[in-house]
Amino acid sequence: MSVLKLLPLQELSGFVISQFNNPQCRQSPSYGKEDMSTFLVTGGTGFVGLYVIKLLLERGHKVHTTVRSLKNKSKCKPLLDLQAQFPGRLHLFEADLMKVGSFAEAMKGCQVVYHIASPFLLPDQIKDGFKDCVEPALQGTKNVLESVNETESVQRVVLTSSVSAAYGDNADVLKAPNQTLTELCWNESSSVNHYPYAYSKLVAEREAWKMHDLQTRWSLVVINPGLIVGPSLTPDSVSGSLHLLEAMYCGENRMGVADLSYPVADVREVAEAHVKAGEDTSLKGRFIVSGDRAIPLLEMAGFVRPIHKSPKALPCWNLPTLMVYAAGPFIGVSRKWSSANLSTPFKVDNKRSIRELGLKYRPIEESFQAHYKSWEQEQEQKQAKV
Repeated sequence: MSVLKLLPLQELSGFVISQFNNPQCRQSPSYGKEDMSTFLVTGGTGFVGLYVIKLLLERGHKVHTTVRSLKNKSKCKPLLDLQAQFPGRLHLFEADLMKVGSFAEAMKGCQVVYHIASPFLLPDQIKDGFKDCVEPALQGTKNVLESVNETESVQRVVLTSSVSAAYGDNADVLKAPNQTLTELCWNESSSVNHYPYAYSKLVAEREAWKMHDLQTRWSLVVINPGLIVGPSLTPDSVSGSLHLLEAMYCGENRMGVADLSYPVADVREVAEAHVKAGEDTSLKGRFIVSGDRAIPLLEMAGFVRPIHKSPKALPCWNLPTLMVYAAGPFIGVSRKWSSANLSTPFKVDNKRSIRELGLKYRPIEESFQAHYKSWEQEQEQKQAKV
């Protein structure tokens, strides 16, 4: 069963490239500090969303943001604190990604929409790839963009996608020119049954480009971050990076880690990329936000080891690839996945984000150490409440 009628990759890539270079697309107004524009941020309590809201408020903008439930005071506390810090400039709304028209009220009067909210499930929570991952991501994107189409004030949309929309298995990147991940790459290996979370990111982004191409009022920029690390503004954030690294910090990988590598970005750089993409409407297309190479898990552990309270809890070596390949099927890891991902590092071209977004990437070890310190503080706070 076809999930949706997708544009061919070649056609879609050509369209996105044309948006990079079309001089007519560089005549739109920008929304700088002096404009006091109103921005909508979906997913305001999330790891990235909170940083984007904070930056927008600091730059003088008015912000609307959506949360699942205003009754969840614990989840909303960081937003309530920002409301107190920036009186009259942050407004909270309830919205449901799966409910048609749910974002209409929050979107009224906004010039720019940041669609950051996206369903996330831990791997062991995914029982049905389509129902659990693809359908919510696709329907959520459709619902938000349909409200954009109906809201005349909106001129700009910034979509939070992922590098997972650009590649599924690490081996995909080795087929790209110069074996390097770029904005021209598209995930061709994931499916509902093989890495459904990555497939959901691909499907949602391609739907966004399709809906953008059917109208002329609003422009679209897509941010494709890698694994997002760095200090959190809330103890309630849930993301793939937080889950992966918490397992490492807690000592679950002390016997060794698989030789896996991931593109990585600092949450503060990801937020800066969003803000710049929303303010400067001359920017078009996709932006990979990541360091210039995929980082191995073992190297991530090495970044944290000097400041970890129990360094011996961290892995000191890679598990033999042949052993992981052989044992994988007994722990739910297919040999197909192992062959396409183990011992397969790759390069990342982040020059566009540096050149056009003006990003200055921090040394990645600083990001991991800030992430660990933030996680450690959160653990201490949780233990104090017990």
